[in-house]
Amino acid sequence: MTIKYTKDHEWVNAEGDNATVGITLHAQDALGDVVFVDLPEVGQGYAQGEVAGVVESVKAAADVFMPVAGEITEVNEALRADPSLANSAPEGEGWFFKMKITEPAQLDALLDKTTYDKFAEEN
Repeated sequence: MTIKYTKDHEWVNAEGDNATVGITLHAQDALGDVVFVDLPEVGQGYAQGEVAGVVESVKAAADVFMPVAGEITEVNEALRADPSLANSAPEGEGWFFKMKITEPAQLDALLDKTTYDKFAEEN
């Protein structure tokens, strides 16, 4: 299990070629109360950095980007039904989607927790 972070405030928990993706605690703090999520379609493939979803709050809307290239294997229907999970458990039950990683080497360029926390504090 490897958890990495993007500068766009997504986290990715990789286990072999499979990964779970969501928004970070910092992202949900900045967004405020999440009221809607637009999740990708299962089976859809994306390149690293492509928009794979949208999260809307009372304050703003933000894109959810693919942290690494891959194909969507599952979306969090509980999150679709209750978007507030993105606030109460952004790095747990509020995950956005699961994916099969097609470019595992891209994980190496993502941030570890310490580096991400420092980045989030400064930005």
